[in-house]
Amino acid sequence: MQRKISSPPPRTTFRHGDLRRALLEAGIELARAGGPDAVVLREATRRAGVVPNAAYRHFVSREQLLQAVRSAALSALAVAIETELAGIRKSKDPAEIARAKLRAVGIGYLRFAQTETGLFRTAFSVSERVEEDTNPANVGESGLNPFQLLSAALDEMVQAGILPSERRRNAEYLAWSAVHGLAFLVIDGPLRGRDPKELQSIGQRVVEMVEKGL
Repeated sequence: MQRKISSPPPRTTFRHGDLRRALLEAGIELARAGGPDAVVLREATRRAGVVPNAAYRHFVSREQLLQAVRSAALSALAVAIETELAGIRKSKDPAEIARAKLRAVGIGYLRFAQTETGLFRTAFSVSERVEEDTNPANVGESGLNPFQLLSAALDEMVQAGILPSERRRNAEYLAWSAVHGLAFLVIDGPLRGRDPKELQSIGQRVVEMVEKGL
């Protein structure tokens, strides 16, 4: 008779900081698979291998865990945008570089929405204003969050003489609205399931429209 293999007992002791990290990593994976609604503290503790009460020293509620996962999602989005920015071809023309950076921010944003849909939804699942959030957990390798990366690209547009300074105020919201709207049309709306090449073309045209329309 084959012996039944029992599951190991839940782990109740962690080195300092390990449990919080384990819970956060579990929450991130839950969000990646199912978006913000999937981030449940009890399930995160189960995946971390501890009893539910052990989590309360680090996250006293589901909302606290969701906030931490949301920060991680914003950071991942910032890194995705930075990756796109890093791929820009070098040029001696400041205007060309500035335009390329604005397009890269938009393309990186759209690509993340399509490849990390659960995290993308989670990044914008709470009401806090991203542009005023100074949480260092929200940033990428550059130390900037996604909104700040967009702002930096727009500032370079002004410095390069492409975007008139009198039109700079609140330009982030115009660019963000267009690209964010397209992202949700793709992941939740009538553009869902379209051919990837068609979506790539639409995305390119939208960011070019933003660039020229500002």
